[in-house]
Amino acid sequence: MSFEKLIRIPNDRIGVLIGKSGKTKKNIENKCSVKLEIDSDGGQVIVKSEEISDDFEPFKAIEIITAIGRGFSPENSLRLLKGENSLHVIDLREFAGKSTDQIERIKGRIIGEGGKARLNIENLTNASITVYGRTVAIIGEPNQLRLAVDAISSLSNGSMHGPVYTKLESARRREKAEKAKIWEDQDVF
Repeated sequence: MSFEKLIRIPNDRIGVLIGKSGKTKKNIENKCSVKLEIDSDGGQVIVKSEEISDDFEPFKAIEIITAIGRGFSPENSLRLLKGENSLHVIDLREFAGKSTDQIERIKGRIIGEGGKARLNIENLTNASITVYGRTVAIIGEPNQLRLAVDAISSLSNGSMHGPVYTKLESARRREKAEKAKIWEDQDVF
């Protein structure tokens, strides 16, 4: 049984996907047990495999390639192989329509002055975030994704930064309290 899937990524991200001397491409191929055929002119990437084995992860390879295409570094993209991490992409046209001015305004709100807002959201959720083109991409575990998506949606809809951070901080406190309670409830002999 074989597997084949075509993905398109922006041409300016092809070099990042290939990496210096093909290092990133080889790394993805080895970790996911797939072969990548990259058309650097058209931005097309074909993910394929002839045999399916235990370490065959074509869907993770597709997610990693998509993450690189959405602006993540190869190192951050490989975070998708750990735990329950997954990729979530938000199209800012959902909030701004087709207006490029509105999209730029929303991107500015999400990034913040000197990247401060994006960094705050990353620190409070432990998710990784990139803003690229008309999209915001997030890598994280399910709870981290939910918090980051809520924060970005709130900012995109015009909420002030302060209340968004406050909500993230209280969610973080709740999570720490729940983890502490789990440890307290365990019987240790």
